Amino acid sequence: MTAIKTDGGVLASVRATPVAVRCLLGGVLVNQLGAFVQTFMVLYLTVQGFSLAQAGAALTAYSAGAVAGTLIGGELTHRIGPRATITAAMATSAVVLGVAPLLSTPGLYAVLLVVMALAGMATQAYRPAAAVLLSDLMPDEHRVMAFSMMRTAMNAGAAAGPLLAAGLILLDWDLLFYFDAATALAFAVLARTLLPDAPAPRAEPDAPARASAYTALVRDRRFLLFLTAALVGSMVYVQYTVALPLKITGDGHSTTLYSVVLATASLVLILAELKVTSYVRHWPPHLAGAAGTVVMGLGVAGYGLSDSAVPLLATTVVFVAGIMISGPSMFAHPATYPVAVRARYVGAHQAAFGLGLAIGPTVGVLAWAGMGNAIWPVCGLACLVAAAFLLAGMRQPREMVGHSILNND
Repeated sequence: MTAIKTDGGVLASVRATPVAVRCLLGGVLVNQLGAFVQTFMVLYLTVQGFSLAQAGAALTAYSAGAVAGTLIGGELTHRIGPRATITAAMATSAVVLGVAPLLSTPGLYAVLLVVMALAGMATQAYRPAAAVLLSDLMPDEHRVMAFSMMRTAMNAGAAAGPLLAAGLILLDWDLLFYFDAATALAFAVLARTLLPDAPAPRAEPDAPARASAYTALVRDRRFLLFLTAALVGSMVYVQYTVALPLKITGDGHSTTLYSVVLATASLVLILAELKVTSYVRHWPPHLAGAAGTVVMGLGVAGYGLSDSAVPLLATTVVFVAGIMISGPSMFAHPATYPVAVRARYVGAHQAAFGLGLAIGPTVGVLAWAGMGNAIWPVCGLACLVAAAFLLAGMRQPREMVGHSILNND
């Protein structure tokens, strides 16, 4: 009990955070402030004269690039190190986003699709490197809290970003891309000048040279269960931005209610996640992941019974509580693997999560069209399945991980 009191609080974790980690979190926040191109892409392209189908295809290209970017980022982190990966990814993102408005004409549509895919790839490639660096620099007892800090920085940026975007749109739609490019460039400069030049990870002496990390990953049954749970969970999570607004408007409410729901969720996440994590971080990771996913499932299933403002807001708080309980432990989990495979495991997890975010909207729209309100109990059931996978996939004792993944025990 004494250990929990001395190292469990939010302030204790903040005090234990190295300067380099604070710089990393600051860079993530700055970058996220401008990360609204994906959110406004469809609107931007339709204003530029593209059809809705063309704009949707461009968004799909961006999403596909984002999934690939997390895998590429994991590989680059393994080969050239985290700082170099973050710098290269963000500098590339700045260049690609900066030229995108020049290509936003219907006559250059094919080129624009390639640029959007490259933008998604470069924008997301930094994430595995940031996760590995965060794990390496933070003391082990504060690792889960560190990932909660990163999530809070991202949520704060995501909450403020649309407000900035609204102001930029009043001046010029192209400023969306230029501001995003500027924040990416700022992160690149910050990474190059303030983050430590951590070396690329090296294989452990007892790791068999002939076995690649990806072969080990495919054979790691527990981690595959974890990846499946991440995929399912992110597909359910995205219905909060896809099926939920369809439900709210379908029930006869105005879009203002959905805006209130979004604002409530953002406020709860920003204000409460660090405090929730200060307690949850003492739980076994597999219990935190599974319990949070079950709570998230209860919240999303509750949307099926909510037909007015108060129940919608209440179920949203339950939904967000589940995310706060499970999220930090799940995102920290791949960073506990051996250095020989860590970056690639982190990249694989974030790719699975990103894939769910990419295909979830299509699945959600089709499910809503065919099932209506029945989508919500189905999502709740999916969360129960994902929780069962997390109980099995995250349960492995940390001291056995290296032996298990390299020898397929």
